[in-house]
Amino acid sequence: MTLALPNYGRAMHPRLLLRLSLFASLVCAACQSVAATYEIERMKDNVYRFTAGNYRSAFMVTDAGIVATDPINAEAAAWLKDELARRFNVPLRYVVYSHNHVDHSYGGRALDGEGVHFVAHRLAREDLVQTRADTRIPDITFDDEMTLHLGNARVGLRYHGVNNGRGSISMHFQPANVMYVVDWIVLGRMTYKNLKGYDIQGMIDSTEAILATDFDLFIGGHADAGDKTDVARYLAYLNALYDSVRDGMLAGKPLAQLKADIRLPAFSDLRMYDEWLGLNIEGVHDTLVDQSYFDMRPDIQPRD
Repeated sequence: MTLALPNYGRAMHPRLLLRLSLFASLVCAACQSVAATYEIERMKDNVYRFTAGNYRSAFMVTDAGIVATDPINAEAAAWLKDELARRFNVPLRYVVYSHNHVDHSYGGRALDGEGVHFVAHRLAREDLVQTRADTRIPDITFDDEMTLHLGNARVGLRYHGVNNGRGSISMHFQPANVMYVVDWIVLGRMTYKNLKGYDIQGMIDSTEAILATDFDLFIGGHADAGDKTDVARYLAYLNALYDSVRDGMLAGKPLAQLKADIRLPAFSDLRMYDEWLGLNIEGVHDTLVDQSYFDMRPDIQPRD
């Protein structure tokens, strides 16, 4: 970007010149920040990560074509489509939605084209159709497992049950041995706020299933990439959070007391710990009330 400064000639005061120069630097820095919003990184072998702000999707490039995942939104997907065409001399063959939530599944039309198939779990597609979501509706669905083949490479898709949203799945890229999961596993950061749209028990069960799978690298829909050790630590946090809230509720503690008592210092290094711990506690509390009717249990004596 070129920023034109006013032409004050030799009479310009040095302080004014300095202020204008600083302003120009700030504007240019802001422009560079916007331009750097999108990024593509090679993560392992033929598997790449696409970053759009706080969101991440993954894609695999093979001689037979490309398998992409969540488009995120129309602008991000349009940028990605252009970059795939510019960087790789193979066509896009599949776009896989991780689940139904619109902050990941929107933008599908920007990636659409001749010979491109859109894939999702049956429940995710049903939700997108029934809610009239403004995105490309998947034309291929499955119930439990499906494998997409492109040449000698493949992507294993698996439904693990309830965890976040509807029809949320894992994607296992082979032979690179990279696992991709969105929202219900987040590395290096607290799980999202008050767990809106999440099922804490399902998150724990699904994460245990991922840990039982062989993989070398984990890529999430948000935050950091990592390995099995990192996923195991995330699971430890979920278990500690769930156990602390459940046991406090069984002891009759109200939500305000739970927030005051529960600290989980072993996980205080996670990003957003101070900001979101109370919200995480609230999310588990509300789930146990909504899904397990803790507020109706005769064996729990509320404290004043």
